[in-house]
Order: sequence, then C-alpha cells, then structure tokens
Amino acid sequence: MSGAVHAGYAPPTGPSEPTPTRRRSRWLLAVTVVWGVVLAVLTWVSVRTDGPTVREQRTLAQAGPVVDRAVGELVAAAGGRVVTLAPERITSGCRVTPMLDGAALERAVEIMTGGDDPRAVLEQVSDRLPASWRAGVLATGDGPRLRADAGEFVAVAGRPAGDGRVRLTVATGCRPVGDGYRPPAVQGGPEADALAAALRALGNPGGPAPQTLAAPCPGGGSARTARVTLDPVPTEPARALAPVAAGAVLLDAPEVYAYRQGPVTVALTGGELTATTGCAA
Repeated sequence: MSGAVHAGYAPPTGPSEPTPTRRRSRWLLAVTVVWGVVLAVLTWVSVRTDGPTVREQRTLAQAGPVVDRAVGELVAAAGGRVVTLAPERITSGCRVTPMLDGAALERAVEIMTGGDDPRAVLEQVSDRLPASWRAGVLATGDGPRLRADAGEFVAVAGRPAGDGRVRLTVATGCRPVGDGYRPPAVQGGPEADALAAALRALGNPGGPAPQTLAAPCPGGGSARTARVTLDPVPTEPARALAPVAAGAVLLDAPEVYAYRQGPVTVALTGGELTATTGCAA
C-alpha cells in the first residue's frame, strides 16, 4: 500500500489534548469538594466545643441553670435587705425562627426597699454583681433601670415596682424549648415552719399549701422562698404578727410588714405571705 497522503484527507492524529478551560474546571471542582469537607469538619468541631454565638443556639433547658444561678447572684447582691423569690413565668408561642416555635423563661427577685430611694437600692445591687455582668443603672424617662448581662444571652433588668419594692428580673428571650425548664429542687428548710407560725398568728392555720421556690447561692447552699396567697387580705397584719415577730421587726410600713425568725425573713405584702432564706452577701 502506498504511504502517500491523498489530497482532501487530514493525516491521522492521537487523542485530543484537554483544553486549558477544561483543566481549570476540574481543578475548581476539586478545590470546591475539599473546601466543603473542611467546612463540614470545622462546623462539627465548633458545635461541640465553641460557645454559643446567638441565643437560638441554646434551648430553654440549657438556659435554665444560667437563669437560676443569676437569681442566686441577685439575692446575694441584695445583702441584708428583705427579699423574696417570685414564681417563674414561661411564655410559650414565640418564634425562634419563621419555622420554629419557642418559649421564654423569666424569673424574678423582689426587694423590699423600706422607703429607701429605689435608685440607691438598684445601684447597691449593681455594685455587688459580678464584674463580668457589666451591670449599671441608667436614668430613663420611666425612672432608674438596672441592666446587666448574666452570660449565655441571659438578660438581667431591675426597676422600681411600686409599693416599696424593687423588682429584678432574669430573662432568656425566645428559645427552642428542648427538654423544657426544670426548676431547682427544693430541699427542706426552716421556711415552712416560719410560714406556719405566721399563718397561725394571722388566724389562718389551715391556709393553702405553700409554693416553694429555690435558686443556688454563689457561695454554696440555696436561697429558698415558701409563699402563700391569703384571701381575704389581713386588715391589721402588724398587730397580728407582732407576737411571733418577737421584736425582730425589719419593716413596718403600710405596704409591707417583715420580721426575722432565725435565718428566715417573713414578709407580708398585701395578700402575699412569704418566708425566705437568702444567700450570704
């Protein structure tokens, strides 16, 4: 056979070489895959080791202990003032995201001011809170306001509440519910006996079963409140409670009567009768 090349035919060639554009596309695909793997690994490590960067990364169950510890810090910061723990409030139905329902937890501490300037009381509390909270008291058009950050996106606020009280609140904002909030367990203490003695003095020995609340103190132990709502409201509480107070009266004002019985502070505010063991300052 002749090796001549016939006119009109191209000589045979080998396989076509990849064009630069094709090589670049393959290289970019490889880099994208590797980067995706790196991001996945970093995300896995971050979720397990890093602190939260937004409130939505901590459920109500996870935020609850932070709230409880903050309540104990507030009780300790109140010093020797008359304090009570208020019942927790859980508000459901808020939106964490457009696709996720959540709930918000709020706990509160009430301080009986005994006629003292509410701003001065708030400033005393602010000065005793942990430095990391960055607490401060601001003057607003609605009166003095305490603001602080207890960490984990838990906000602390304080304001005058009228009737000789200052109310300090600890709030989570809207969170995923998770396993839900579980209040601290309440161990037995002298609060029940002090409350029972006050009920007997008020002529109501068979009153309703008390509600018990607790919060861990920063130095160990716990603050505890036992409380009942009286109906009707006692008309002359000071006269009725004076014998059991035994001269250890802390406050005697129209809005509150309070006395100390051993380590327990008993207070009657309107129809709310409470017996509280606080935290050491």
